[in-house]
Amino acid sequence: MWRWISGLMLFWCGYSAAVCPVWSQAKAEKEIATLSAQIKRWDDAYWKQGSGEVSDDVYDQLNARLTQWQRCFGGEPSGEKQPALIGRVKHPVAHTGVHKVASKVELSQWMRARRNLWMQPKVDGVAVTLVYRDGKLAQAISRGDGLKGEDWTARVRLIPSVPQKVSGTLANSVLQGELFWLRENHVQQQMGGMNARAKVAGALMRQKESTVLSQIGIFIWAWPDGPKDMLAALSALSNVGFSLTARYTFPAASVEAVEKQRSVWQTTALPFATDGIVVRSGEEPEGERWLPGEGSWVVAWKYTPVAQLAGVKDIQFAVGRTGRVSVVAVLDPVLLDDKRVQRVSLGSVGHWQQLDIAPGDQVLVSLAGQGIPRLDQVVWRGVDRQKPQPPTSQYHSLSCFYASPECMEQFFARLTWIGSKQGLDIDGIGESGWRALWDAHHFEHIFSWLRLTQAQLQATPGFSSTRGLALWHQFNLVRQKPFIRWVVAMGVPLTKTTLNAVGAMSWHAMNQRSAADWQALPGTGKEKARQIVNWLNSPQVDVLSKWLAEEHINGF
Repeated sequence: MWRWISGLMLFWCGYSAAVCPVWSQAKAEKEIATLSAQIKRWDDAYWKQGSGEVSDDVYDQLNARLTQWQRCFGGEPSGEKQPALIGRVKHPVAHTGVHKVASKVELSQWMRARRNLWMQPKVDGVAVTLVYRDGKLAQAISRGDGLKGEDWTARVRLIPSVPQKVSGTLANSVLQGELFWLRENHVQQQMGGMNARAKVAGALMRQKESTVLSQIGIFIWAWPDGPKDMLAALSALSNVGFSLTARYTFPAASVEAVEKQRSVWQTTALPFATDGIVVRSGEEPEGERWLPGEGSWVVAWKYTPVAQLAGVKDIQFAVGRTGRVSVVAVLDPVLLDDKRVQRVSLGSVGHWQQLDIAPGDQVLVSLAGQGIPRLDQVVWRGVDRQKPQPPTSQYHSLSCFYASPECMEQFFARLTWIGSKQGLDIDGIGESGWRALWDAHHFEHIFSWLRLTQAQLQATPGFSSTRGLALWHQFNLVRQKPFIRWVVAMGVPLTKTTLNAVGAMSWHAMNQRSAADWQALPGTGKEKARQIVNWLNSPQVDVLSKWLAEEHINGF
């Protein structure tokens, strides 16, 4: 028992260390206060003016991030979005809210302890209470804080999809449901939430416009003190006009069935936006016992957002083989489609400066084609924004053929390119291998490794004798590569189209060509032709070409 408790404590300590920013208390208070103020402004715009200034996904994730910071630094966690406008009208039955499970495992544990389970889509809209008395709609109340809300009766009476008269067991009833933006063939995975909540809230807040209310639907997800039999309840709701509830409520026989249905609702056409699946027990307590935050008979398993919010930990610069400096944001780890993402490319220095990203900012990242992380947008910029200085403009297509302290990054990028399939296709060596070779032998330039002996390679730390021997054979075989492969390995600024048009040629023949000769080839414009001539005639390249000639490399 004690070992289990100790392990759990270590887990939570490690988890907290992973998600809590390394800030001083003063900095934390400043960041929390600033983000709190921004979220309050968004809340005011959302609930008082009916406008959504940010998408629902961005708002939800930033609000969760604020709550996380508050817990990390001993603050008071903020509430959810809807209680921002509490109101003064008391709900006949409180809104409990829905606990969110984080995984299939957690859902399975919850389901094992309950019976008579049903699943429904988690419709993305605005929660409401509908009160019917003597068969007529008497009240419509916003969720508010779960106990009290705003009186929306006048506006809801103008919504065609909400039945104004009911009969039978519903004549005197309290219903809880979701007012949502009606969509035609909405595929959540492809279209996202489309600010559905904000549109509904806006329509309900505006006093003058009524035509947009015809675009609002209603999904009833709870009938407190209604029939104990779920099928009877669904039939009664359908008979008076709440047909969507029966259409989208299914038995939840197993966690696998829930997982499958969750995927179906995320990927197929629906009349509303959704953000997950809800599983509820048909065995509910009496309505008088319902309290905010205490709905133990219902949980939600939300979809994993396509784009995840990530904090920027650091900005790093990488120099490529051509001297181009690229910028990478190092992120707090996030999970995207089962892939752990910690870095995202920000492109060139100029693009990074245009994006205005610094450590401490919050960004949305998603996966592009082939699972490559990409930056979608900057959603929050921190208060204390200190950006690192990018490398100077000393790097270019003719720099760092030789190893030097300031050149190592471009030098190894050149070596990695030389060993790649696009270069000389040297089997069995990548960047780490080149670094190990240079650390051991400190060769001078990008081709000096050709003179490493079999004994040197076999004695390289980190290389086995067998690997060293295999590499020595590779280095000997590479001497027989065609001339044009060596020119490509050197980094000549020729396009693939131009290379194909050049055909068989020697170094001397290449040097004899004028800019006009190069420009006459396909894929080469005036500026590219000038670059080629300047590159071929540069002193650095001339020295390398003579060295390769001494090594009897083809064409030199």
